[in-house]
Amino acid sequence: MTLEMRLSDLLVAILPHVVFDGWSQVSFDCAVADLNMDPSLAALLAPRGAVDLAIAYHRQGDADMLVAYEAASTKNLKIREKITLAVRLRLEVVENKEAVRRGSALFALPLLVADGAKLIWGTSDNIWLALGDTSEDVNWYSKRATLSAVYAATVLFWLGDDSPSYEETWSFLDRRIENVMQIETAKGQVRANKQLSAVLAGPLWLLSKIKRPVVRDDLPGRGPKG
Repeated sequence: MTLEMRLSDLLVAILPHVVFDGWSQVSFDCAVADLNMDPSLAALLAPRGAVDLAIAYHRQGDADMLVAYEAASTKNLKIREKITLAVRLRLEVVENKEAVRRGSALFALPLLVADGAKLIWGTSDNIWLALGDTSEDVNWYSKRATLSAVYAATVLFWLGDDSPSYEETWSFLDRRIENVMQIETAKGQVRANKQLSAVLAGPLWLLSKIKRPVVRDDLPGRGPKG
C-alpha cells in the first residue's frame, strides 16, 4: 500500500473525531489508534499531525470539485455562470460540514493564517484553471485574489446558513459575483477612457510588467518533457 493511500486512510479515520475534538492532536492520535498505525508512520505521513490532514482534506475537496465541474454541462454558460457553478460545486462536494467549520477555526489561528490563505488561493486557482484561464499578466493575480475573497466570504455565509437547500447561500454568492463583474466593467471603462488612460499611464505601464509566476520544468527530478 502506498503512502498516499495510507494518508487517505488516516484522513478518513480522523473525520469522525474532528466533529468532537476539531483538527487537534487528540483527534489525530485517535485516528492513528483506530487504524492500529505505527505512530512513526503517521508522523511521516503528517509531520504536523492534524494540521496536515486538514490541509489534505481541503485539497481533496478541490479535487472533487474539479471532477464535478468536468462532468457538468458548461459549454453554453457565460463566464460568471461558470464561476458561480464552480464555487457552488466546491461547497456541494463537502460531505462533512463540521469538518469545514473546524478547519475555518483552525486556519484562523495566527500561526496558521498563511496556510489558510494559501488553501483559499489554491481553490481559486483550481477554479480558474478549470475555466481555461490563460492570463499571463497582472490579471492572473487579480482574478485569483478577487475570487479568493468571494469564496472565503461565501464559505463563512454557508457555515451559518440553515435555509432549505442553502438557497440563501446561493443568493449571497450571486450578489458577490455581481459585485466582481461590476469591478471588471469599471476596469474596462478605465482602459477605454483615453483621458484616464493618459493620467494613469505610469501605473498602467508598471502593471503591464507584472507576469504570472512560471514554474520551471527543467529542474532535476521533473523528467524530460513529454
